[in-house]
Amino acid sequence: MPDLLNDQQKQAIEHIDSPLLVLAGAGSGKTRVITHKIAHLIKNKVHLPEHITAVTFTNKAAREMQQRVAKLLSQNDARGLQVSTFHTLGLKIIRREKKKLGLRKGFTIYDHQDSMALIRDLLRKDFASSSDIEDKVRWQISSWKNAFVAPEQAINSCTDPKEYTAAQIYIKYDQALRTYNAVDFDDLISLPAMLFSSDSEALMAWQQRIRYLLVDEYQDTNTAQYNLIKLLLGSRSSLTVVGDDDQSVYGWRGAQPENLNLLLADFPSLKVVKLEQNYRSVSNILHLANHLIANNDHQFEKRLWSALGNGDKVNVISARNADNEAEKVVSRILHHRFKHNLPYSDYAILYRGNHQSRPFERALREHQIPYHLSGGTSFFERGEIKDIMAYLQLLVNPDNDGAFLRAVNTPRRGLGPGTIEKLADFAGSKNVSLFAACYEIDITEHLGARAYSNLLSFCDWLNDIAEKAVRGDTLSAIKEMLDDMQYREWVENQCNEPKAAENRLRNIDELLDWLQRLQRKKPDQDLAQWLNHMTLMDILERDSEEQDNNAVHLMTLHASKGLEFNHVYIVGMEEELLPHRNSVDDSLEEERRLAYVGITRARKGLTFTHAMTRRRYGELLSCEPSRFLEELPQDFLDWENNRQESSDERKERGNAHLANLRSILGD
Repeated sequence: MPDLLNDQQKQAIEHIDSPLLVLAGAGSGKTRVITHKIAHLIKNKVHLPEHITAVTFTNKAAREMQQRVAKLLSQNDARGLQVSTFHTLGLKIIRREKKKLGLRKGFTIYDHQDSMALIRDLLRKDFASSSDIEDKVRWQISSWKNAFVAPEQAINSCTDPKEYTAAQIYIKYDQALRTYNAVDFDDLISLPAMLFSSDSEALMAWQQRIRYLLVDEYQDTNTAQYNLIKLLLGSRSSLTVVGDDDQSVYGWRGAQPENLNLLLADFPSLKVVKLEQNYRSVSNILHLANHLIANNDHQFEKRLWSALGNGDKVNVISARNADNEAEKVVSRILHHRFKHNLPYSDYAILYRGNHQSRPFERALREHQIPYHLSGGTSFFERGEIKDIMAYLQLLVNPDNDGAFLRAVNTPRRGLGPGTIEKLADFAGSKNVSLFAACYEIDITEHLGARAYSNLLSFCDWLNDIAEKAVRGDTLSAIKEMLDDMQYREWVENQCNEPKAAENRLRNIDELLDWLQRLQRKKPDQDLAQWLNHMTLMDILERDSEEQDNNAVHLMTLHASKGLEFNHVYIVGMEEELLPHRNSVDDSLEEERRLAYVGITRARKGLTFTHAMTRRRYGELLSCEPSRFLEELPQDFLDWENNRQESSDERKERGNAHLANLRSILGD
C-alpha cells in the first residue's frame, strides 16, 4: 500500500465534528485509517492519549494496531493510550468495579469447557441431560447475554418448553457463577453494560476516562457490545467506527450487521465515509466480489476497485469426488509453483467446514508438500495444562467448583465418586462451594472418617500453598505444589510411551515459563490477574495461531477473515456446502458474505472447485454446483471442463510432478 493517504482516508482521519462511520471495503486500508486517526487526535491535541481507547476483536488485530501507532508516535506521546480487544476492556472495567458487580478479589474467568461442565451439572440435577441439550442450552444462554437479556427477562420471553428449560438453567447458571466468584466470556461484555445501564456514577467515571472511542470490525458487534459503546459515548460525538457490512459472517455467535444501521438512527449527525479503493486484489477478482455481493440487500452501497491491473480469469475446476478434488487442487499448486518459482506460503485452500480438510491433508502429505492446518488443539485444552490451571485457579479462588472437581482427585487421593457426590449434595444444601463445605461443622455427619480426613488434608494443603503464593515468591510456591503432589511422576506413569510423557512434561515447563515471564513483566499484579490474562489470551487466540513457515495454508472461510494470500482455492462450491444446508432458509445472505470474504482474500489468483459426488454419513450423494457460481459474471470465469487442456499445459504439469518427485527422492 502506498505511503500517501487517498482522499477518503484523509477525510476519515481528519473528521472529528460528529460520530463517524468508515465503511471500509476489503483491503482498503482500514487499520491504516484507525492508527493514523489516533495519531491525528494526539498530535493535534484533540484528546490526551490516556483518554483515547481503541477496541477490536482479536489480540492479533490489537497488537498490529499498537505496532502501527508506535511507528507514528513517540513512546512518550502515546503513553496512556488504550488499544485492546472488547473483552480486555470489559475485564478492565470488571476489575475496577468488581464490588458493585458482586465479585470478590481473585475472580475466575470460565472458558467454554468450564461453562459446559457447569451447565451439564445443573442439567443433571433437575433435567434429563444429553450432549445435545447441553450444547443448545449453552448456546441459548450465550445468545441471551450477547443480546443484553438478563435471566429474569429470559424467563418472561420464552416461547416454547425448550427455551423455558434454558431460561431456568440460565438463572441457576448465573447464580452459580456468582457463588463460585466467576464470570464467563460473555459476561466480560454484558456485565459492564448492565452496570452502566443502572449505575450513573460508575458510567460517568468511565466516560471521563474514555473521551474518544474507536471501534474496529464494527459489523461484528453484538447487542451487548453496541449498548456498551452507546453508554460510554453518552451524548458526545467522540466516536469513530470502522466496518464492512459485506464481511459480517459471525451471526451464529451474535454479530449483528444491523448495528451499522442503528448508528444512523441513534446518531442523526453521523457522517459516513466509504473506502472503496482496494490495495490487495487485481480487478478481475474484485469484479467477481462486487457482482456476487450485489445480490444482498444493502443500507450502504459501495463498489471496490483496484489500480493493480486486471489479472487472469478466475478458474473453476470440476471434480468427480472429494479425493479427486483434492488431487486436482494439489496438482495445480505443484504446477503453478513449478512454473513461477513461488513459496508454498503463497497458496491457501479455504473451505466451509473443517471436515473438508482431510482429503487435502492426505494429498499434500502424499506429495510431501508442507502445510499448516489452522484450528489445531489449543495449548490450554491439553489435559496436563487443564490440571495445573485447575490447581492455580483454586489457589486464587477456592470457590471455583469446576477447578475443585478436576484437582481433588488428580493425582488420586482415595476420594471416589461417591464421596464427591455426597460432598456436592451437602454443599448444595448449604448453598456454599465444595471447598467451603469441607470446613462446615456438620460435614462429618455426611462423610466417612477417612474421606473427611483426605478432603480436609487436601484443603489445608491448598490453603498453605495459597498463603505462600501470596506472601512469598508465587512461582516458587507453584513449583513446590507440583513437587508435593508428585505431578511429574504421575504424568510419566500415565503415559505408555516415553515420547508422550516428554511432550506433556515440556508443556508443563512451557506453562511455568509463561508464568515466570508474567511475573517479570507484571510484577505489580498477582496470580489471579496473571491467570485471567492467560485465560483471556487463550480464548481469543485459540483459532488464530500465527504461522510464518513456508507451507500451504488450510483453513475455514471463517478463519480466513482478515488474512490475504497470493493464490486462493475456494473448494466445495456446492449447494448444501456453500451455501450450507442449514443456512439456506434463514442465513443465505450471510453465506453469500462468507463466499465474498473468501474471494477477497486473493491477491493475484483465484480458483473455485466443486465435486459432482460426495460421501455423507457413508452414502454417496450427487452434488449441484453452488448457486453462488451461477451469480458470478460468466465471462470472467474459466470453466476447466468446458475446454481441452493444451499439450503445453499437460507437459508443464507433468514436469512439475516430476520435479516434485525428484525433490522427494533427493530428500
